[in-house]
Amino acid sequence: MAAQEEQQLTVSESPVPGPLRTGRAVALARQLHRECTDLLQLYKEKETDLLDHTPDDERIVTLSSDAEEPSTEEQVQMLHSALRKCLGLLHCVILREEEEWGKLEGSYETKKENVRTRLEHLLHTTKDLVGSEDKALEVTPDHPCNEDTDGVGGVFALKLWTFRVLLELIHWADHAAKTLHDLHLQRGGTDEI
Repeated sequence: MAAQEEQQLTVSESPVPGPLRTGRAVALARQLHRECTDLLQLYKEKETDLLDHTPDDERIVTLSSDAEEPSTEEQVQMLHSALRKCLGLLHCVILREEEEWGKLEGSYETKKENVRTRLEHLLHTTKDLVGSEDKALEVTPDHPCNEDTDGVGGVFALKLWTFRVLLELIHWADHAAKTLHDLHLQRGGTDEI
């Protein structure tokens, strides 16, 4: 049984040209979106003092394009950059929470690690889909982790900032699913994934 699972893992990780690869990327982005949504729900259950607070709608991660109408591949490259920033933000959340409360266990912690792993996998996937010799795409987190969340609000400010980061992850995972779906259709894929 273990050899069969190992063979399936190897087959699924090998590069597959065309719509099959983009279809897998869309499915991965959709799975990430579901897991980010679940993570936020677990966070709200854990931090009940935030139920009456709604973070502002301002994006933490923003992108600008040199092109007025970027191609789908350019959009995926910009998306890749946003996902790197999201991964950096998630790393900061993990670091700050461990500094404040130590290493914890539970559903929220497990889901947070699953989201981190899935986001890293999506970064590798988008790199493979649109990376080129001209433009090397990085897959490491892109965020300096220098927000001042310990100022006036202390622990509550950290909790609210974490809430904003989780909303950001949901936004960009959804954006990834839509953008990768466009790439999938452009490369000959169908709507059914």
